[in-house]
Formats: sequence, C-alpha cells, structure tokens
Amino acid sequence: MQTLDHDILQRLAAWLAREEQPWLCTIVRTFGSSPRPIGSMLAALDNGELAGSVSGGCVEEDLLERIGAGEFSGNPPQLIEYGVSALENERLGLPCGGKLTLLVEQLGTTDARWIEQALTAIDQRHCVERQLDLNTAATEIKVVPQFTSLELSSDRLKQCFGPRMRMLLIGAGQIAQSLSELAQAMDYEVLVSDPRQNMLDQWMGPELELLQGMPDDIIRERASDRHSVIITLTHDPRIDDMALMEALCTDAWYVGALGSPKTTQKRLERLAQLDISPEQLARLHGPVGLTIGSKTPLEISVAIMAELIQLRRTLPGL
Repeated sequence: MQTLDHDILQRLAAWLAREEQPWLCTIVRTFGSSPRPIGSMLAALDNGELAGSVSGGCVEEDLLERIGAGEFSGNPPQLIEYGVSALENERLGLPCGGKLTLLVEQLGTTDARWIEQALTAIDQRHCVERQLDLNTAATEIKVVPQFTSLELSSDRLKQCFGPRMRMLLIGAGQIAQSLSELAQAMDYEVLVSDPRQNMLDQWMGPELELLQGMPDDIIRERASDRHSVIITLTHDPRIDDMALMEALCTDAWYVGALGSPKTTQKRLERLAQLDISPEQLARLHGPVGLTIGSKTPLEISVAIMAELIQLRRTLPGL
C-alpha cells in the first residue's frame, strides 16, 4: 500500500467524524496511456477540499465541478468515463489515447465503520479487502493473506489495502544513508539498525528510526512479515551473518546482503554450516542489487532500488 492511500482513508475518517458526506473516486479501469494506475483514489468534499489524485491534470477539476453541482448526489455508486474522444483527451490533458473509468461514490456515517476497520488492520500490518456492492453501496471488510489487484464485476468492487512496505537496513554506514533517502522517496518506511552505538551516533542520513541492538531480535520484532525488506550492509560477518540467519527464516519478501561475489560465496558457505537450508539460502539476494557496475554508495543504492522495483512488478501479492 502507498502512504497516500492510507492518508486518504484517514482523511475520509476525519471528514465522517465531522458528519461530512465525502466523495470517494477510484480508478477501476484504464485504456491506453494512464497518468495513474488502477486503484488510485481521490477523496473530496463538496467545497473542493480534496486528497489524492486520479490524473494529476484537469480530470480532478472537472470531477470536482460535477460533484459540486450535485450531479452524483443521492445515487448509488456510479461508473463514469474520461477520455472517450480525442477532443476530451486534449481538453483534460490526458495522454493521447488514454481513457479512465472512475467509480464515484458518496460516503455517509455507515461508512465510518469499514474505514476504521481497514485502518486498524493496516496499522497491525495486515492486508484487508473491501467488497462494495454496487447496487446497495454496502461494504464488507475482511483480512486477507496477501495484497490482490482490484477487481470489478457487474455488481461488485473488490479492492485491497495493505501496510506500507518496510525496509530494515542492518548497518548505519554511508550506503545506508544513501539507500534510506531513495527508499523513503519511493514510499518505503525505513528503519536502520546497528549494534554499534558509535555508528548510530554518526548517522547523517534522513530522519528515521534508529535501532540499537542485536539484529536478530530487531528482525523478529520489526521486519518479519511479507511486507518487509531486510538488507545487511556492515561487511562484518559477526553482524551480517546473525541478521541473515534470522532474516532467511522470516516471511520477508526480499533479503539482501552487500558484498562481492567472492564475499557472497564465503557467506553462503558459513550460513550452510549454521543449518540454514538450501531453500532458505536460495532466497538471499547477493551481491545485493542489479549488476550495473555501481561503485559509490549512491550508485549501489540505485542498483538496490532498481532490483526492488523490478521484482515488485513481477511477484504476486506485493
């Protein structure tokens, strides 16, 4: 889940608590070039106050005008299309050939419950699925094992929300500083752990949570679920190996370790002697990141983030 989605749900909860009747607009279909992916949301009030985006262009302006004019008031959820002609694409600033289908629904006091349930589950790092009856506007929320893509049928919308992706970096050196900046810019929640207090004291990276302690304990407590990324960066086997022994036994979808191919091979041999199974060892991404000839801390960070982007586009449930 993106932070923006969480913020939109929180904004809706706040508006409903004020007895407002906000609108929720969700992209449910796209055709051709689309400025926002399916599932993107916009929340708005009649007065023009909004959160989120469905186009980044004039669609929002037109949509708010139609909401303010009462076009959708008093109706069940409605599907509307933008970009049905070249003239409209030009008028709205949509990419050539692009088309959006939006589900527009007005929320009321009864919707506060499902939003609260969703936010509670997300804060507990669970995925939740919202099922909306398009005929009655009734919503059901249930916890699901993994994130799933939005589904739209003739009478029902299924949309999944999940916790923010968390990245735990073991080692508070220069690469962690560069990597944490890039990861935060790409909407990861970043934690940095190092058992060496002097390294934490010298931290010059972005503001985030710094954790002093044994890496295996911190992994168990903070980064053991499927929405976690764990990367070791210290070059110290006493620290990295302990972290990897724990990380490779968790549900974390990505476990990586900094080091050359030679260093990686020695690491695998040590871990095998510590009763880490071949299946668990196969999960290790090492050397971490795409092979692009990176040398500097920032280049290495770019390679790591590029690999994460590539994998997230192909692995289900992320």
